[in-house]
Amino acid sequence: MERTKVVIMGAAGRDFHNFNVLFRDQERYEVVAFTATQIPDIEGRTYPPDLAGDLYPDGIPIRPEEELRNLCQEHAVDEVWFSYSDVPHVYVMQKASEVIGWGPHFGVCSAQRTMLPSSRPVIAVTAVRTGVGKSQTSRYLSRILRDLGKKVVAVRHPMPYGDLAKQACQRFATYADLDLHECTIEEREEYEPHIDNGFVVYAGVDYERILHEAEKEAEVILWDGGNNDTPFYKPDLHITLLDPHRPGHELTYYPGHTNFLMADLLIVNKVGTADPENVEHVLENCRLHNPNATVLRCRSRVTLDKPELVHGKRVLVVEDGPTLTHGGMTYGAGWVAAEQAGAAEMVEPMPYAVGSIRETYEKYPNSRRVLPAMGYGDEQIRELEETIRATPADAVVEGTPIDLSRVLSVDKPVAEVTYELEELEPGRMEAAVKAMLAARGL
Repeated sequence: MERTKVVIMGAAGRDFHNFNVLFRDQERYEVVAFTATQIPDIEGRTYPPDLAGDLYPDGIPIRPEEELRNLCQEHAVDEVWFSYSDVPHVYVMQKASEVIGWGPHFGVCSAQRTMLPSSRPVIAVTAVRTGVGKSQTSRYLSRILRDLGKKVVAVRHPMPYGDLAKQACQRFATYADLDLHECTIEEREEYEPHIDNGFVVYAGVDYERILHEAEKEAEVILWDGGNNDTPFYKPDLHITLLDPHRPGHELTYYPGHTNFLMADLLIVNKVGTADPENVEHVLENCRLHNPNATVLRCRSRVTLDKPELVHGKRVLVVEDGPTLTHGGMTYGAGWVAAEQAGAAEMVEPMPYAVGSIRETYEKYPNSRRVLPAMGYGDEQIRELEETIRATPADAVVEGTPIDLSRVLSVDKPVAEVTYELEELEPGRMEAAVKAMLAARGL
């Protein structure tokens, strides 16, 4: 039997899950390569044989997306499957147009057919764009479930940027676990807040194996989504966040639009800082395009631990990296906190950036007023440190979800920002959770 030759376009996450669910151990397919983009330095690796299965004794190469055309021609590829997130619809069709012009079929994978069923109730937290507030919502839900007497375990969307075989199934309960698994800054930003709240979080590459492990210690599984990707597990309650700072994006970004249409509960977040007309625009889209969903309005409450370091001072604002890069935002919670605290000036760090940090600004000029907390490896962390040292500011406003001093050395006083979800109509989210649990007989 002649096998169908496939390339999976990805960014070290959804691509591996799609392979595991749809292609692994399928003799009629031969996946000749993954391609990689969005995340620095994730290409050039191999999806290891232990994860790829018996059909791939040498594993599967991971190549830069720039090599896609050559891969298609060299291997006479039959199908290319798009498998990453947080891109405009037109971007997906541009890629499709290129591929089908070269000869292969082009496809996107079903959200439903890539969701694994669980023996436990699953609440999924997703979004229409990166940086809307998924993490704070997941923390909020964790506390609701704990108060209801349920043991909750979070499972985080993958961020496997190191040794894939070692990262197949990871469990994080302490900071020592973060060090053990050599987590990047981006990984720490997602895992540390769960640990700080006293919850266990799983992540990795093989999400069927992760699910089986999580089910052993959880009464409820909380899917903590990444980017604007769809859930890997079939949810009993699907929550999707919308951002009135980016009105209309709920209709024009892949696959966030799918989350928007599938959701049981829609949260319009950040209403305290968004233009009221934009809030109403997003609410109207909810009514028009997902009229059966419950719609909540929420604030993202921003708090600065040391406002005296900021008031009247020149400050450097450090923000969550993905929110600024493929999330497309120009600022985040750090900027809001600095303004609220009365900073005299937010110093633009771009002129002082070095190495890959400078390259980040070249690729994402929208982020020039703040410093994206890029830290995907030791060298990039050193470049981040050097950029902070070179920027002539009196203090650093740290808008990431973690204490960066745990992973890098900062030569300026640091004011840390925290942000928490706040319902405008308290109790409605808890009511939705209770209804879901009742439907499952819990």
